[in-house]
Amino acid sequence: MNIVVLDGYTENPGDLSWASLEALGALMVYDRTPVDDTAEIIRRIGGAEIAVTNKTPITREVLESCPGLRCICVLATGYNVVDCAAARERDIPVCNVPAYGTAAVGQFAIAMLLEICHGVAHHSQTVHEGKWSACPDWCYWDTPQIELDGKIMGIIGFGRIGQQTGRIARAMGMDILAFDRHETASGREVAEYVPLDELLARSDVIALHCPLFPETEGIINRETIARMKDGVIILNNSRGPLVVEQDLADALHSGKVYAAGLDVVSTEPIQLDNPLLTAPNCLITPHISWASRESRQRIMDCTAENISAFFRGTPVNVVNS
Repeated sequence: MNIVVLDGYTENPGDLSWASLEALGALMVYDRTPVDDTAEIIRRIGGAEIAVTNKTPITREVLESCPGLRCICVLATGYNVVDCAAARERDIPVCNVPAYGTAAVGQFAIAMLLEICHGVAHHSQTVHEGKWSACPDWCYWDTPQIELDGKIMGIIGFGRIGQQTGRIARAMGMDILAFDRHETASGREVAEYVPLDELLARSDVIALHCPLFPETEGIINRETIARMKDGVIILNNSRGPLVVEQDLADALHSGKVYAAGLDVVSTEPIQLDNPLLTAPNCLITPHISWASRESRQRIMDCTAENISAFFRGTPVNVVNS
């Protein structure tokens, strides 16, 4: 059985092992595949029965040109890079990794929030540059120091990751509101479920943890921002297109939004004309919430199990059944 990994570098830049996949068949790993070169994607899949992808698109054209393909595995939870309908037409299961980064992504959301509230990295840098040594006082701060105890965090999308973020925030004394299409008992233990408009109006901090669907695309926009408190903080380490970036940049410039912490943007890598790059109080990191070694090992383990289950005739984590 031939297995091809189309873009393995971000999953395993060298600190993990592909041995669990090598044990399942003849494995070819490409660090990167040009996402806009359909002919090269087809060439690299070739006659492989199993294709493993992260961000390399597997379109209807690719599927039509690779008749030997029997299963597609995505090294992520999101699977929009695969034409799932076209795969289903060919009885090709598309298998994802449904839960691997809950702890890491929730932790990262709070890390962005704490950096906004305290400017830890900035103040450390100023100390190393000699500002404290030259200071006439025994302390100084360049940015407002914000206490979170007693403030309200509203979380849009309250699945595993949203609930994890809520648990950490609640441990710091915050009250948690949640908006989600589906309420759960575990969610009610962490938060008060409220309508979206109420969440927008009451929250001091708004965190996005919802999937990217047509109904959530651009959920943070000029109109929804207008319904928020003045000085709100917005966090997004879910999907970039959840935010209308020009609208958020305008709100940061006006001060309506005090600060934003973003680990994702609409086009990745970020384009130099992205308006958020020049917006004030905008913390941007390069899509690394998921990237702890522990999370990536879970992706590797789950992908190996997805392939093994397919070989056994009982596919698991199938998103196009």
